[in-house]
Amino acid sequence: MTALVTSLLVTAILIGIAVWYGKRREPGRPLTWCEGFIAALYMFAIFVMIYGIVPNQWLQFADKDLKWRSDKIGIPTGLLHDWFGVPNPLFPKGVPLANGHFIITAQVMRYLIASLFYIGFGLAHIFAWKWWQERGKVKAAPAELESSAYGRPLVRST
Repeated sequence: MTALVTSLLVTAILIGIAVWYGKRREPGRPLTWCEGFIAALYMFAIFVMIYGIVPNQWLQFADKDLKWRSDKIGIPTGLLHDWFGVPNPLFPKGVPLANGHFIITAQVMRYLIASLFYIGFGLAHIFAWKWWQERGKVKAAPAELESSAYGRPLVRST
């Protein structure tokens, strides 16, 4: 648990520093060789954290502390397990299908959550690229339309 929380905290701090620097640095200013090298190394450290260390720490936490293994059948529900007294109150024998049951193990759930880390970080990565490229751009003000003699805007024909 400590390693997972620490990796998430370090990742948040690294991303926060990058956002702070991105807001501070004026767009279009050329990079020196040293600045480019340090920026590439810094981004590599962020990518190692978000695509390597954080999902790995989640898998280790789920495996060791939560004991979400392949022999644990059903969706792990935590406190609901104790309240209802069955492994999964919705589908105690697995998810029903036409010819039987689709068994969801706790190991499948931990891999699903790890893949959600990758999907979430991947989408955040794309939005971060977009934000970085569009930072400092001023949105164009809407063009003012001519007014009629009565003060109403004239509509242009297209």
